[in-house]
Amino acid sequence: MGHIRGRRTQSERDEITVEIGYALASALFAAAVVFGVLAGPALLFDLPRAVEKALLGTGTALAAVLFLVRVVSVLLRFRRGTQPSQPGRTSPDS
Repeated sequence: MGHIRGRRTQSERDEITVEIGYALASALFAAAVVFGVLAGPALLFDLPRAVEKALLGTGTALAAVLFLVRVVSVLLRFRRGTQPSQPGRTSPDS
């Protein structure tokens, strides 16, 4: 995104919208998987009350943290762009 001043074009606005949607969808999926892995046994099996509370609490907390970290990391990576630092050269990992 090379726009520093002025209005964004429609394609730039669309690109931002798609990136935000991707960040939210991928974060929701990752958080749901983590919650399911950690809290799933507490929901499926008859466990002691303390263990159920611990699994549900841990699953909820880690899912929330993962959701936020994923959204922020995707949007920061988008903001930086994928252009090489020196025009005409590719980055070493490409």
